[in-house]
Amino acid sequence: MPEGPSILLMKEDLQKFAGKKVMTASGDSNFEKAPLEGEILREIKTFGKQTYLVFDEFAIRIHLLMFGSYSVNGHTKPDKNLRLGLEFKTGGMYFYTCNVTLVDPELLLKIDWEADIMSEEWNPKKTEQKLGSNSKMMVCDALMNQDIFSGVGNIIKNEVLFRIGIQPESLIGNLPPKKVKELIAEAQKYSFDFLEWKRESVLKKHWQVYSKKICPICGQKLIKKNTGLGKRSSFYCDKDQKLY
Repeated sequence: MPEGPSILLMKEDLQKFAGKKVMTASGDSNFEKAPLEGEILREIKTFGKQTYLVFDEFAIRIHLLMFGSYSVNGHTKPDKNLRLGLEFKTGGMYFYTCNVTLVDPELLLKIDWEADIMSEEWNPKKTEQKLGSNSKMMVCDALMNQDIFSGVGNIIKNEVLFRIGIQPESLIGNLPPKKVKELIAEAQKYSFDFLEWKRESVLKKHWQVYSKKICPICGQKLIKKNTGLGKRSSFYCDKDQKLY
């Protein structure tokens, strides 16, 4: 599933269509496409792993899920995979194998933008308060909770916990206050490192534990385990990452 930094890069690719008129609309998403034609795409907003195409009277929410993808200008996949295609005079945007929903723009007013790890509105103090209200939550679940760290996915989770030396099954309430602040700061820092590495197509070269077998610090074999309520894969070193 694409994480927040990848969604920001998608927004950069789509941004050239902001302010342009939709000429044709197609795809098998569950709403009528004809009303989109002739409408102006006013703005493109992202919140964590979600993208919003904002028009005057409605918005389209796009979530790429596990296997979704997109293309710009060229329609690159079979029609059966096309959830939404919007064509403009200057090109087009196409979304495949993903969730596409028509929503009321009022929904955008209810979103907690301060929870978005990549947003200028990101609020570390508010994040700390949310963590304090979830003291029995495993840190691996907290990082993947989109109401707390919107945009964080499994890669960011694993790499952040390794950077700060915390075992994924540690409970939030057991972390020293200093470690809580370190968790919050590193989640944001790594997300922006991810963004730059992804932009330069070198992200995988910088993975320290994700999908790896050996700890880069001590040389010990890493543990791979499905952790937390979400049972998502965690890669960690039981020597260099402390269980709290």
